[in-house]
Amino acid sequence: MEKRRTPLAKQAGSTKTGAPPSRVSYVVGQLDRLLKRSLIDVLGEFGLTLPQFTALSVISASGAMTNAKLAERSFITPQSANEVVKTMEANGWVGRVGHPTHGRLIHLFLTDEGRRVLQECDSAIDALEASMLDGVTEIPVDTLRKVLQRCVSNLRG
Repeated sequence: MEKRRTPLAKQAGSTKTGAPPSRVSYVVGQLDRLLKRSLIDVLGEFGLTLPQFTALSVISASGAMTNAKLAERSFITPQSANEVVKTMEANGWVGRVGHPTHGRLIHLFLTDEGRRVLQECDSAIDALEASMLDGVTEIPVDTLRKVLQRCVSNLRG
C-alpha cells in the first residue's frame, strides 16, 4: 500500500503552548510586511524607493524596454511607471533612446550610474536576506525558494 504524502500545510502540529500553529498565509503575510518595511529602509539609504528598485532590476534583467512594458513587468500602472521613470531619469539612473525601427517607441535603458546604484542595492539586499535567513537550517534555501515560487505559481493559476 502506497503511503500518501501529507501536504506541508497540514503537517504542522500544535505549538509548544498547545495552541494551533499560525496559518501559513498569516506567517507569509507577516514576512511580506516585515520584508517590505526592511527593503524600504535599506533602499532609502541609497535614495531609492521600492518601485524604483523594482524598475531598475526589471530593466537590468530584461534589457531596454518601453515604459508600458516596464509598467507591466513591474506590476504598476503606466502612470506610476511614468513617475518612477521621470525620477530615475532625473537621477541619471536611466536614459531614453528611440526604437531603431519604430520611430514612435522610446526605450528605457540603464545608465552606468543606474547599474552602479543597482549593484550597491543588490549587495545591501543580499545582506538583508542573509539576516532574514539566519538560523534557517531545516531546509536548504534553494528548497525554500522553490516552495515559495510554487506557491506564487499556484495562486497565479
